[in-house]
Amino acid sequence: MTHALTPLPRRAAAAAPVLPAVAVVALLVLPVTPGGAEPADVVSGLMVVYCVTRLLRERRRPLPPTAAVVLGLPVVGLTLAAMGASSPEAGLSGLGRYLQVFVLVPAAVLLLIRDRGDFRLLAWSFVGLALWQGAIGVHQFVTRTGASYQGADIRAVGTFGAQDVMGMAEAVALGLVCAVGIALGRASVRQRAVGAGCALALLAPLAVSFSRGAWIATAVTCAVQLVLAGLRRALKVAAAVAAVGVILVGGFGVGSALLQQRIDSIAQVTDAPDQSVVDRYTLWASATGMWRQHPLTGVGLKGFPEYRDGHATLALSSGAEIAGAGVSYRRQALLSPHNMYLLVLSEQGLIGLLALAGGWLALLVCGLRRLIGRRGPGLDCALVACGLLVWLLTDFVYGDIGGPSTVLTAMGLGLVAWWALAGDERARTAPRAAADPRFEEVVAR
Repeated sequence: MTHALTPLPRRAAAAAPVLPAVAVVALLVLPVTPGGAEPADVVSGLMVVYCVTRLLRERRRPLPPTAAVVLGLPVVGLTLAAMGASSPEAGLSGLGRYLQVFVLVPAAVLLLIRDRGDFRLLAWSFVGLALWQGAIGVHQFVTRTGASYQGADIRAVGTFGAQDVMGMAEAVALGLVCAVGIALGRASVRQRAVGAGCALALLAPLAVSFSRGAWIATAVTCAVQLVLAGLRRALKVAAAVAAVGVILVGGFGVGSALLQQRIDSIAQVTDAPDQSVVDRYTLWASATGMWRQHPLTGVGLKGFPEYRDGHATLALSSGAEIAGAGVSYRRQALLSPHNMYLLVLSEQGLIGLLALAGGWLALLVCGLRRLIGRRGPGLDCALVACGLLVWLLTDFVYGDIGGPSTVLTAMGLGLVAWWALAGDERARTAPRAAADPRFEEVVAR
């Protein structure tokens, strides 16, 4: 019995540095408290402080030069946009939020992950969060206790509530992307089987989230992952997913009418758009108008709500309707264009967009370059990292940062940054192996 239990403390000790990152993801299972600071956001800040403390204590170089440049690019545009904000308070709060999501938290995650074992642990935490939120979401759909959708409280929102209807969709979609990457990798048969099972299980909650943006981003990402993993495997997995979809929607009739209507609405954005699509296009036009008046530096951080009405047409509604999932009916103001690229363009101008999107493009190029030709160990990490970035870049066309789920975006970018910018993994892990002869055994497991 003693010999069987001995490896457990060793594994925990080996994974200790990355556990704060896992804790940030785990805290997203808690119900959202409107108006208050979210535990995951607070712990993400503490994670950054912990990372800085470790660097000072161990006297290590903070970041590799390439990583410092790529992750530091957004600071240029953010600083200029903060100085152009309507008030110092708005500038500082906006600057802090952007730095948290796109610079500090991703950099901390990059530094806390030391090897593929740490990477996989954090990726599995994404899957665990998705399963938890998805289970709650499916229960909400079945029992009609979710957010209001077409007069019925059936929209799955998990613990994020009706005020953040995209929160559960993002958590489930990112977990699904991680599960697909693990299933397509070269890990053990058991891990690949569990990953495939989790991915299939997450299809149902993603469907009943009724989030068109999440559907599109997930479909694009999984297709990219399948192609990167090999065309033969892509065809097999696509056939399996299609069979499951037919069984769930066609065979059992799981929300088939509502899902079909929602899917059809994707292709009707110009012929007969609903009010949400009209609002989205109007907000996009408003953001474009702001950029035309302030092309280089934008209107300043958190300036979109102030300038919105001056550029919007009468087609824009007074706000989005919110009800269900424990929230009484009310209208929520539309304070962003629901497009990350246009939000940055309107508030930070061309300088901000080039700096921020340039960093994302660099991450994508570096990640794909490390992935190409890799068919052995580490393929699962490559597919997860590239998949997360493709999902975020696609979803940014239909959404932007905001709400409790935003910290999950930052954690995903941290996983991407480690894979794309960590350099030679064997060189990074050599000191650990030399210091602890059990290291190779722990990583292998």
